[in-house]
Amino acid sequence: MKDEVALLATVTLLGVLLQAYFSLQVISARRAFRVSPPLTTGPPEFERVYRAQVNCSEYFPLLLATLWVAGIYFHEGLGTEQGCTPWNPGGPCHWAHPTPPAPLSGAAALCGLIYLYARFRYFQGYARSAQQRLAPMYASACALWLLLALAALGLLAHFLPAALRTELQELLPRA
Repeated sequence: MKDEVALLATVTLLGVLLQAYFSLQVISARRAFRVSPPLTTGPPEFERVYRAQVNCSEYFPLLLATLWVAGIYFHEGLGTEQGCTPWNPGGPCHWAHPTPPAPLSGAAALCGLIYLYARFRYFQGYARSAQQRLAPMYASACALWLLLALAALGLLAHFLPAALRTELQELLPRA
């Protein structure tokens, strides 16, 4: 089981560390600009750092939910040879032995890493100026939408009737 979730767990832990880094940056900005808690207003430089941290915290649950749901259905540990794909969730899976990667293997973890990098850049940009947050914000939104699409596709495939799932599996080329 651990091998199947190692990449997702790594991305999750990196995300937690990034959230901690953002919080420490707010503490540092509070000291630099002499803004004592519970105040959340002060010089524009402080407010940008504060807003960047709050915004990243607001989106973190969305990352976690989509990362893990997408990762369950499109995971790096699942192999197609044993029938372990979202199109055949009832297929025999041999979890004790590594298997060849499934189509879109590691896609959830990769999207998660892209999201975290974009959020780091977002935080850095926003701390400098509101305008510099935009490009990384769009990049992180794209990564989140991709995770949502993977999660939805995996769930759709899971809940499709078996006959329809078999037909779709025959129509779709193997990656």
